[in-house]
Amino acid sequence: MFEPVFELLIGIVIAVVFFFAGVFFSRKIAEKALGSAETQAKQIIEEANKAAETAKKEKLVEAKEEALRIKNETDRELKERRNEQQRLERRLTQKEENLDRKIDNLDKKEELLNTKIKDNTDLREEIEKLKVEQMELLQSISQMSVEDAKASLLERVEIDTRHEMALKLSQIEQEYKETADDKAKNIITLAIQRCAADSVAEATVSVVDLPNDEMKGRIIGREGRNIRAIETLTGVDLIIDDTPEAITISTFDPIRREVARLALEKLISDGRIHPSRIEEMVEKSRKEVESIIKKEGEQATFETGIHGINPELIKLLGRLKFRTSYGQNVLRHSVEVAFISGMIASELGIDPTLAKRAGLLHDIGKAMTHEVDGSHVQIGIDVAKKYKESAEVIHAIEAHHGDVEPHTLIAMIVQASDAISAARPGARRENLETYIKRLQKLEEIANSFPGIEKSFAIQAGREVRIMVKPEEVSDERMPFVARDIAKKIEEELEYPGQIKVNIIRETRQFEYAK
Repeated sequence: MFEPVFELLIGIVIAVVFFFAGVFFSRKIAEKALGSAETQAKQIIEEANKAAETAKKEKLVEAKEEALRIKNETDRELKERRNEQQRLERRLTQKEENLDRKIDNLDKKEELLNTKIKDNTDLREEIEKLKVEQMELLQSISQMSVEDAKASLLERVEIDTRHEMALKLSQIEQEYKETADDKAKNIITLAIQRCAADSVAEATVSVVDLPNDEMKGRIIGREGRNIRAIETLTGVDLIIDDTPEAITISTFDPIRREVARLALEKLISDGRIHPSRIEEMVEKSRKEVESIIKKEGEQATFETGIHGINPELIKLLGRLKFRTSYGQNVLRHSVEVAFISGMIASELGIDPTLAKRAGLLHDIGKAMTHEVDGSHVQIGIDVAKKYKESAEVIHAIEAHHGDVEPHTLIAMIVQASDAISAARPGARRENLETYIKRLQKLEEIANSFPGIEKSFAIQAGREVRIMVKPEEVSDERMPFVARDIAKKIEEELEYPGQIKVNIIRETRQFEYAK
């Protein structure tokens, strides 16, 4: 029993011995490692101190070098500023010296000027004294006062000046007239030469071809009901006579005539002719004519290059295709006036687009003269105002027939272009007999005045050339004779455009050498 206990005790003793032995050896090892670490730490600290001393010395050297550089730069700048200050001081000193010299010179000049002023004052007093003596002497010699002499001199100068001004004004006016006439003729000639418009003669009747004479009876219908329906719906007169295979449509309204023509052609082509079918075809034809009117208006604006016109105005323009004036198609006439106006405006250096616009719309009132009371000029003014046209265009419409005096170049151009288009040979149809009578009447009016030797109506009645007797009509009386003849022509004749009265007075002297 004691042996196990003894073994246990021995074991415990051995364990305690080994524990203390381990602790002892561990302590020794730790002491040895601690000594080595302290040694390394001392070495590191010494190396760090050495590096710090080295860096400190290097930074100190760099700081000293930077301070030396800054000091050198500062010294250099200070030296430059001192030099600049010295230079400015020298310049200031020189300016002061120059200013002192100038002041001295001014003082000397002032003294000299005062001396001259004194001398001039004395001289002026002497001159005034001599002037008074001379004026008294002149008054005693001329027996006139100073005021009378001034008045006489001014009167003479005024008379001479007025005479010279009258001569100069007369010369300028003559040159201006010659230049203006030549320029106007040149511009109008160029415009007419550049404008190649069609000559269109319109009639008041249209003829519809029939496939056979039997169609006449079908158009008349039983007891005339078909022809009555057509005439009632279209407002035209159908003339059915002995003309083979043809029916004549007669009316003064070209739009109605066109609607009736289209409706008859459609009925003839369809073959079914009765009142209800007639009503249907007339309505279709009316819509077709409205479409044609719109297209013609758009074509006119496209052709003239005018944009921004109200659509209702475009429709009214298209209606002008079916209007005539003395046989001249009004739409073609308006387009022609627009082109001529644009050309003349271009030659004069003003806006050709505005001139074209005014020329195209100048007869717009003729599209509504059947529906509205009043002249086509007033109707055109009202329509242009309604659709917001410019004041220049409205005034051109108002003045194109001379109802008011034109006060803009555009209005004058449109007035001239309208006369040119209407007076162009072939533009308007006129009965030959009426034409000859008008020319004869023109010559009779000219010959009715005393002192007239011969008269000739030329240029299709646009000019009357009159030869006067030189012993009865003097040069001074010629303007009065021309004015009286023109006034009588205006009172007794009706004519489109204007007529030029050209009076010629010629004096010839003959002598024979024997």
